Amino acid sequence: MKIGYCTWGMPEVEMDEAIPYLADLGYDGVEITVIPGYTTELSTLTSKERSRIKTLFTNHGLEMPAIAGHTSLLDPDTKQHAANMKRLKATVELAADMTMGELVPCLDTTPGGKPDDWNEIKERLLNETGNLVDFGAQLGVTLAMEPHIGCCLCDVERTLWLLEQINSPYLKLNYDISHFDVAGIPTAESVAALAPHTIHTHVKDQRGTTPDFEFLIPGEGDFDYVEYLNAMRDAGYDDYITVEVSIMVQKREDYDPLAAAELSYRTLANAFEEAEISRP
Repeated sequence: MKIGYCTWGMPEVEMDEAIPYLADLGYDGVEITVIPGYTTELSTLTSKERSRIKTLFTNHGLEMPAIAGHTSLLDPDTKQHAANMKRLKATVELAADMTMGELVPCLDTTPGGKPDDWNEIKERLLNETGNLVDFGAQLGVTLAMEPHIGCCLCDVERTLWLLEQINSPYLKLNYDISHFDVAGIPTAESVAALAPHTIHTHVKDQRGTTPDFEFLIPGEGDFDYVEYLNAMRDAGYDDYITVEVSIMVQKREDYDPLAAAELSYRTLANAFEEAEISRP
């Protein structure tokens, strides 16, 4: 397995600072975030800038396993939905452009929608996801759908239903265990169900259960990363364990994105060592 970091926790940090810093900490790869408000927002990534970022990654020995392009597939407004789907397809094209060697970044997104609206929107989710997966398949890009607390795809049953209905090698999961942990689902249970379908992961730390929960920086809570890593290894997963620092944490007045990345790396590196999991 490898340790990754998502720039979701670094909205204002330029790549020229973030990439060497994360490489020096010891991360193996970085997932860039391209939604509005980030220094790598999609519209800023000209052909020249894409080439420059790839060179930064190569020069610092980092891989790009995923691109965070979180955009709803289910916006009720027709015009906004069309804009969202156009953006998601452009992000798929970006992923194809950012291929380095044999590693094609997957597109990580949440589906949108509300949990209570599942019966009304699940067929629409199926259709929109299927269309996006078909587009990605043409370019060799996998869609990594992320089940997420508070959205329509919020539990194991719904997630497996979507995967089974589409049944494509270009639809996998971005499995963020924090959303299952705060729902009170044991690590072993969600890992056994979802790890076989996972192409990329997110981890945080967390405290409490829904609706009274708090997302934290890895190392601030008591989540058992060793148990999680062992479960993922036993399930056959052997790829990136990527840190994502939530918006909840970023709202703190004293939030320091560089310090968060350092604490996160130290926490995961120690867990890897304790679990006796080797890294490349």
